[in-house]
Amino acid sequence: MKVLVVGSGGREHVLTWKIKQSSLVDEIFCAPGNGGMSMIAECVDIKVDDINGLAAFALEKKIDLTVVGPEAPLVEGIVDVFEKAGLKIFGPGKMASQLEGSKVFTKEFLKKHNIPTAGYRSFSDINTAIDFLKEINYPVVVKADGLAAGKGVIICENAAQAREALDQIMLQKVFKDAGNRVVIEEFLRGEEASILAISDGEDYVILASSQDHKRIFDEDQGPNTGGMGAYSPAPVVTPGIMCRIENEIIAPTIKGMKEDGCPFKGVLYAGLMIDNGRPKVLEYNVRFGDPETQVVIPRLKNDLVEIMRASCEGRLKDMPLDWDERIFICVVMSSGGYPGAYEKGKTIEGLDGVSAREGIVFHAGTKKDGDAVLTSGGRVLGVTGFGVDIAEAIDNVYKVVEKISFDRCFFRRDIGAKALKRVNETQNTSASAGN
Repeated sequence: MKVLVVGSGGREHVLTWKIKQSSLVDEIFCAPGNGGMSMIAECVDIKVDDINGLAAFALEKKIDLTVVGPEAPLVEGIVDVFEKAGLKIFGPGKMASQLEGSKVFTKEFLKKHNIPTAGYRSFSDINTAIDFLKEINYPVVVKADGLAAGKGVIICENAAQAREALDQIMLQKVFKDAGNRVVIEEFLRGEEASILAISDGEDYVILASSQDHKRIFDEDQGPNTGGMGAYSPAPVVTPGIMCRIENEIIAPTIKGMKEDGCPFKGVLYAGLMIDNGRPKVLEYNVRFGDPETQVVIPRLKNDLVEIMRASCEGRLKDMPLDWDERIFICVVMSSGGYPGAYEKGKTIEGLDGVSAREGIVFHAGTKKDGDAVLTSGGRVLGVTGFGVDIAEAIDNVYKVVEKISFDRCFFRRDIGAKALKRVNETQNTSASAGN
C-alpha cells in the first residue's frame, strides 16, 4: 500500500511512525510533514488546506489510503472531495466534522440526544451575550464557536473577565471568524480525561484512556495551549467509569450522528470532565488528539492501518484491540514565549543521544537544515517515555527531556503528577481498609 499522511505536527509524526510499522505499507508520503517525518517518509510541499492539490497528488501517486491529522481540512470537507474522486480516506465527512467545527452544533446535538454536558447558551449578538452575564453564576467558560487551534476556550472567574473574553472573541476577532458566535457555558469541576474512539459510521472501538495538560505552566496555571503533555492510561478512568463513558457518551453519539443523517467515520475525540464518577462532555474533536496520540498510539499493539481501513470500509464490528500494559507519558518541549510570540530557527541539540530503550522523540514544530534540526513552531517536540508504573514513567521521560536542549526551551515539570497522586491515594485507601 501507499499511504499519504496530511499534516505536519507531533500527532502526524506519531501516525507516520506507527504506519511505518505496518506490514501492509510499502511507501509513505507526508504533506507537508516536518523534520522528524522526513526521516521516515517522503515529504511533499503541499499545504493541508490545499485540498484539491492533495487530491491531485493522491490520484497521481495512486495512494491507497490517506490519513488526515489536523482538523481544518476535515471541517473544510477534504473527505468528501477525496471520496468523490474515488480515493480512500480516513476521517469524517464535512457534515460530521461539525462536531469540532462548531461548538454550537455540538452543544445542540448533545442536548438533543441527552448526552451529559455542561449547561449553556449560545449567542451571535454581543449585547445579548453581555446581558446574559448579569444573570449567571461564576466561574463560566466562554468559547469561540469555530476552530481556534485549541485556544478558543477562556475560563472566566467573574463578569469582568467574561466581558473581556466576549470583547476579544466577538469584537477584536482574535480567533477571526471562529468568533462570529460564542458559547457561554457552566464551569464543570472535576478531573479531565480524553477518550478516542474509531468508528465506521455504525460500529466503533474505544482506545485507551489518556489525560491532556492544556495550561502552559505547572499546576494547570496560565493560558491554554495546544497541549503540554499527556499520559495513558488515565487512573481517573476506572473500568466502571469507562463503561459509563461508552454507554452514556460514545455509543449515543455514534448512533445519534447516524440518525441525524451524518454518520461518523474516523476518530471521535471526547474531551471529558469526570466528577464523582460522572463523566460529562467538555468538547468533541474529529481527529486524533495532540499530545494524546503520542501516548495512546505507541501503546497500541494492533496494526493501525488495518483499523483505519476497517473504518473506511464499514467493518469495525468485533475488532479486538491489544495494548501495552506499561504507562506512557509525553512531555512537550516548547519554544520560549509560546503560546504567545516565539522565535524560530533554534538548533536542537541532543536528539542523537536518545535510544529507543529510553523513549521516543516525536517532532512537532521542527525542520531539517542539512544535518541540523531547527525549531519551526511553538510546540517543538513531544518526548514520550514509559515505565511499569507511573512513578517510573515520570522518572524515565524526564531523563530523556534533560538530554535535549535548544535556546529558550520550555516544558512543564509536573506531567503525570495528578496520576501519581491518584494512584498513591488509592493505594493508601486500600492499605487503610486492610488494617
